[in-house]
Amino acid sequence: MTRTTDSDLAPHELRVLVAVADTGGFSAAAGTLGLTQSAVSHSVRGSERKIGAVLFERGRTGARATPAGEKAVAYARRVLRMLDLLAAEARGAARPHAGRPDAVEGPLRIVAFRSAALHLLPPVLRRLRDRHPGIEPQVRIVREVGRGTAGEVADGKADLGIATLGGSVPLPPGLVARGLLEEPYSLVHAAGHAAPRSLPLVDWAENCGSYTRDWWAAQDWIPKATVEAEDDGAVLSLVSGGHGMAIMPALSLVGAPDSVEVADLGPRRPTRQVGYVTTSELAGSAVVRALVRELRATVPQLRAATVPQLRAATVPQLRAATVPQLGA
Repeated sequence: MTRTTDSDLAPHELRVLVAVADTGGFSAAAGTLGLTQSAVSHSVRGSERKIGAVLFERGRTGARATPAGEKAVAYARRVLRMLDLLAAEARGAARPHAGRPDAVEGPLRIVAFRSAALHLLPPVLRRLRDRHPGIEPQVRIVREVGRGTAGEVADGKADLGIATLGGSVPLPPGLVARGLLEEPYSLVHAAGHAAPRSLPLVDWAENCGSYTRDWWAAQDWIPKATVEAEDDGAVLSLVSGGHGMAIMPALSLVGAPDSVEVADLGPRRPTRQVGYVTTSELAGSAVVRALVRELRATVPQLRAATVPQLRAATVPQLRAATVPQLGA
């Protein structure tokens, strides 16, 4: 049996690290935790001594995590989440629901980019609620820019993220991912325009990964973006108003108004892989497995009923670590 030592961090020390990172200061963290500032400072110094690295830069404006601190805080969040799941799943096993031995309870933290949150998650969560009414989904929209939703999962801020996969940015270490669907890009313009390819381009920051941008670069008819919008909803509004044309993925076009036309870009059109990411330790948890099952069950219905041009993802499982296949 592994013995605890004086160098092991206790759960209360992990909570202090997370609180300092989240609030940006020792005083604010103390208020959040119901401790004194000196107790928070003492706890952080103790954690730094045990780890052997400075975790926060102290200043008059607060405390900011160092690179070592960012890594420590990310692991602290993930460890604390596993402790929560340990208790929740043990309680569930101790008192199984009558007739529902597979029932799952507890919070489920999900992050997704905007179009996935609007059009993919609602039917998934509806199925999840029907099968597991004790699960409490918490959904946040995160822009798929930089580290995007995968970064939120890696930092311990979410249990599962709906993400774009297969781009030039590798998954953070310790994450696993699985493709769900492949969405093609289409040309979108105001309905009835005689020469849509002559219009200025409307774009937004999270529209494409580098792999799709390579396709763009080879198309001499696509101009540089002259209108930049905040998100895909704003892009559709601008296009509908005649301010330009756009090249958009299929999920962004679900429920597009009749005032826009969607044109196929042909068999060599770019596509985007959409899937889910989670951590290697959460992959086997009951709550994540329940969500994964409903994602897999819902995507074919979404393709058939709402966005027929969506195709099942054919890419092999993408992973940054070797773990059993999710959702089995």
